[in-house]
Amino acid sequence: MTNLEKIFSADGALSHSIDGYQPRAAQTEMANAVALAIDDNHNLIAEAGTGTGKTFAYLIPAILSEKKVIISTGTKNLQDQLFNNDVPIIRKALNVPFSAALLKGRSNYLCKYRLRDALDYIRGYNKEEAVALSKIKLWAKKTKIGDIAEVADIAEGDPVWQHATSTQDNCLGQECPDYDDCFLVKARRRAQECDVLVINHHLLCADWSIKDSGFGELLPEAEVIIIDEAHQLADTASNFLGISIGSKKLLDLASDTLQEYFKDATDMPVLRSASEDLESEVKNLRLAFGVEQKRGDWQDIANNPKILASLNKVKTQLQCLTNQLELASVKTKGLESCFKRADELMQQLTVIMDDKSGQWIRWYETYKKSFTLSRTPLDIASEFRNFMQYYQASWIFTSATLSVANTFDYFANSLGLSNTVSKSWDSPFDYPNQSLFYHPKGLPLPNSANFVADIIDFALPVLQASRGRAFFLFTSHRALKQAADILADQLDYPLLIQGSQPKTQLLAEFKQLGNAVLLGTSSFWEGIDVRGEALSCVIIDKLPFASPGDPVLKARLDTLSQQGRNAFFEHQLPVAIIALRQGIGRLIRDVNDRGVLMICDRRLLKSSYGQLFLDSIPAMKRTRNIDEVYDFFQNQPTE
Repeated sequence: MTNLEKIFSADGALSHSIDGYQPRAAQTEMANAVALAIDDNHNLIAEAGTGTGKTFAYLIPAILSEKKVIISTGTKNLQDQLFNNDVPIIRKALNVPFSAALLKGRSNYLCKYRLRDALDYIRGYNKEEAVALSKIKLWAKKTKIGDIAEVADIAEGDPVWQHATSTQDNCLGQECPDYDDCFLVKARRRAQECDVLVINHHLLCADWSIKDSGFGELLPEAEVIIIDEAHQLADTASNFLGISIGSKKLLDLASDTLQEYFKDATDMPVLRSASEDLESEVKNLRLAFGVEQKRGDWQDIANNPKILASLNKVKTQLQCLTNQLELASVKTKGLESCFKRADELMQQLTVIMDDKSGQWIRWYETYKKSFTLSRTPLDIASEFRNFMQYYQASWIFTSATLSVANTFDYFANSLGLSNTVSKSWDSPFDYPNQSLFYHPKGLPLPNSANFVADIIDFALPVLQASRGRAFFLFTSHRALKQAADILADQLDYPLLIQGSQPKTQLLAEFKQLGNAVLLGTSSFWEGIDVRGEALSCVIIDKLPFASPGDPVLKARLDTLSQQGRNAFFEHQLPVAIIALRQGIGRLIRDVNDRGVLMICDRRLLKSSYGQLFLDSIPAMKRTRNIDEVYDFFQNQPTE
């Protein structure tokens, strides 16, 4: 028996540190595969089904290797869980010395300089912002780490945080009077010095994009890099390799310039008017796009004289502000920083507006009160290969959903991976006995006018049988809204709707109620862990194909087609299959969970590609008979 096998055995180190620990063969096998990849310095794609225990399966051999390890997670929540929960358990179990550090992006750390500036600046704060800033001031006096996640009663997404954190644009760097006491600088120093560093995909890709631009690196040299939730990496990387300018960046620049103006440049009234004029033109551009929230191809802008004229006014006004800031930059470091930001934004806006290379996708997106203009690469595979070669480390890619119909071709090709060992371990859960897959007869066509109302007629008996306790997942916000309006009058159980309150509060209420039906879109298809009877049913409206009208998807599909390749089977289908697997993964989260899966898309059985979806679904018992759904829930033990 190897050392790893002893650790994962029934009476091994983990069993003494975790109550109710049960050894899982797949977990031990994955740990051995990770250890071999690290020892032999090769790359590994490791797919591990839900419940395998993949976090410990990669953490333990990585720590025991005594090499410099970077672990990148899909979200900040997973990052916190891994660092604050999993690492301490392993430290206790293994009883071996190692240092670990947590590193997040700049905007997650308190900036003392920005907070002090904000507290001295009275223009424009409403009562709620003033109260929040007072709370942040009190917390700032006692925090040791400066991670804004410590402030529980102010959401991380609250706009007030922009007054107490920095961005790459407005950070003064070594010129800052608080540099020696900067929380971000301290976090980066810990990152350089530790044995195990826990980051997230956004930070990993930010380091990649900075390195690509010829600047320094945020992350230390590593011998082992582990990518958890690796199915998310390509999309995150694509965003970072591109350029995106939003109304928020432009308005923040105008606001920060006004703040510096009132402090140190009131003798330059043209600077103030240039800032205010930029604010006005940015807001006018949002109005020019129209009320509708949408994503569109750049051609929409080029063909719309009103939008194009408004965009050119923004560009002209940004240049005017840049010119004024250049004159004012000699006064203070704050004004110099604003000038550098304005100059960079001007360059980026020019690049986006003038690009004709054909190597990039140009598109826009509008929100309720804002917009973004973006330039995204058509392909990241070759760039990611270069990034991997820079580190010369063992790369471990892991997730519950990396394969499509038992092959890893799509995932490997999306990141340009070659000469990589691929292994898969099924979930230890007993899907044939713990779950039932219901696909009723007579479902409507997905593009029919009354699709949502019709599938609700099929879903209501299932929701009655499950006594609520369900996620009803949709592929669009429009369908979710239609379903919410219909179910409001027909459901006997509490109805929770995505967007009605923050996601964490919605989930907490769902668990507390114990019989609710939660309607959600993409953000509830993955990364959600609800164990126990509160979630006993997952209903999915359609196979999750991305909208063919999405400008980024359309450009990539067109490129594949021009190369003589089958864009549908090489891209659209694999992405949809992986998304469906993630949605299904919400149902069974524990060995004691039981539940029904219902998919309301007749294409599963009526299309030529439906079998590929079915081949990617766990080995559940299947039925088309509602009576078997009733029997399943009637036989379910209740408290």
